[in-house]
Amino acid sequence: MDKLQKMISEKSVVIFSKNSCCMSHTIKTLFIDFGVNPTIYELDEINKGKEIEQALAQLGCSPTVPVVFIGGQLVGGANQVMSLHLNRSLVPMLKRAGALWL
Repeated sequence: MDKLQKMISEKSVVIFSKNSCCMSHTIKTLFIDFGVNPTIYELDEINKGKEIEQALAQLGCSPTVPVVFIGGQLVGGANQVMSLHLNRSLVPMLKRAGALWL
């Protein structure tokens, strides 16, 4: 859990993802298209990916990918991110976190 906390606190936008997950791809593309440079951890490729996935589950993340943190705060998965985007709350959140300038 300490490792997870360190990972999410070091960057303004952190995405936990898996290469095999189509929703992960969608969320990563959304942020990149905004001009955000998220830190992306592919849990199916990194050491201790299973442990990190278990820690995300302990935080209440279900499913465990994709999971997005903005400004060190848990935003949630694809449904939460898309809801924020559709109600025009995502861009202001990214600006407050310093991840987006325009």
